[in-house]
Amino acid sequence: MDLFNLLQWPAMAVTVVAAWYVASSQEGKRNWGFWLFLISNVLWIAWGTYSDAPALITLQVCLAALNIRGALKARKELKEKNAAQA
Repeated sequence: MDLFNLLQWPAMAVTVVAAWYVASSQEGKRNWGFWLFLISNVLWIAWGTYSDAPALITLQVCLAALNIRGALKARKELKEKNAAQA
């Protein structure tokens, strides 16, 4: 078996752990989930490149962009909330 083909398994595991963390009620764990999702996007893009799967690569780029957008939006809302409380 080609070792590069095994990359899909860590990518899958990191994605599942990221989803678990993002669903946490603790802000720190949600932050870790964000970073883990980005790592999983990179792993899936690497595997998709190896496997010649352009749809998977496109999906991962879009999901990463949505994740970054959501994180920036959450950060902005938190700053606004903190400023209103001050």
